[in-house]
Amino acid sequence: MNILTFDIEEWFHILDHKSTKTAKEWVNYEYRLESNMERIFELLDRKNQKATFFCLGWVAREFPDIIKKIDNMGFEIATHSDMHQLAYEQSRDEFRNDLDSSIKSIEDITGKKIRAYRVPGFSVREDNKWVFEELINYGIEFDCSVFPTKRAHGGFENYRSDQAGVIDIGGLTIKEFPINTFDLGSKKIIFSGGGYFRFFPYWIIKLLVKRGDYIMTYFHPRDFDKNQPIIKDLSNLRKFKSYYGLGSAFGKLEKLINDFKFVDLDEADKCINWKKIKPIIV
Repeated sequence: MNILTFDIEEWFHILDHKSTKTAKEWVNYEYRLESNMERIFELLDRKNQKATFFCLGWVAREFPDIIKKIDNMGFEIATHSDMHQLAYEQSRDEFRNDLDSSIKSIEDITGKKIRAYRVPGFSVREDNKWVFEELINYGIEFDCSVFPTKRAHGGFENYRSDQAGVIDIGGLTIKEFPINTFDLGSKKIIFSGGGYFRFFPYWIIKLLVKRGDYIMTYFHPRDFDKNQPIIKDLSNLRKFKSYYGLGSAFGKLEKLINDFKFVDLDEADKCINWKKIKPIIV
């Protein structure tokens, strides 16, 4: 099962940097989302390829025509939060309000229920796993927030799997589509989205996809924008993560779609016999 998803945010929505953290800083940067989205729309239309788009509520308010076009082209729309903040830096009330605003902002445009969510930066951890309870309370059916190994923004190792499953928290359940990993000795390798996808040469990505039986991709419009400005005062590591491989990423994406069959989240859900899956208690 290969699932194609995009996280729809602006090029400057870089987490954990002071000059890009909140909306009061965002007004200082040029907007590039519309032109970046057109490349994605053209590719998917040309390949007749379905995908799920995880959109910010902020995007719905700033670029309502983008949301309308995603919907009019028949793509599934989910939420990627409202203001692209790390969930573990929010109180539970702040997270709830952000989730509420994101859902309303998107649903007001499409008139369709939001069924799926992905937290910015995969920032759900053991100490804020109440995120799952909040999602369930808002009627979210599918979560795609679990990064089942350690990472800069935490990771949620208690999920103990890199396959689709069911999370049970206090007797409440939600379907989970985590990021996939590949075991390399004692380490888990990520390769199917963001900077990881830009870093690895395509022949390695192709080999790993062939070997996997579950692939969850997550691409951002900025991953394919080689002409985006470089934000000042980034650390060398953050600069590498944010800008490496921008020139070749779109060609790699097109090869990936050519070489493998992908589905959106809705079709993936229909392919799974959920009754046979034992919930993971977190």
